Amino acid sequence: MKASIVVPGRAVEAEQLWYDRTRWASWVDGFGKVIRLDDGWPQAGSRLVWDAPPGSRGRVVERVTRYEPRLGQTLSFEDATWTGVRRVTFEPGLEETRITLEVEPEPKERVPPARKWWFRRQLRESLQRTLTRFSYELAAERQFGRER
Repeated sequence: MKASIVVPGRAVEAEQLWYDRTRWASWVDGFGKVIRLDDGWPQAGSRLVWDAPPGSRGRVVERVTRYEPRLGQTLSFEDATWTGVRRVTFEPGLEETRITLEVEPEPKERVPPARKWWFRRQLRESLQRTLTRFSYELAAERQFGRER
């Protein structure tokens, strides 16, 4: 599953906001709160442990497997029912940046085809909500800065 959005401005600005842990709850769909974050974040090998809101994914553990400044990050994730890989890429243009968010989930147990289809649809919509909210947050950051 993947979703993309094009935002005005340089990739470095988008990347700085993307890795700002204090802002994740405002734009990451289904994000609750950080439990633990390694000092090396977003570098390869660092880990993030977070809790989703009640009644959803529960505890999520993410480990960065690849990081390239201004280009993106790949991480492995695991929650109670799924494992997988998530990638974010930043493709800089002259006056805009394309951000692509991709998730490759694998169920821990066998999932009926109808439920898998439903989950994939929900995931695709969640990725798009995350990117849309991120674009709003980035626009506000550019307009108002950190004074908000």
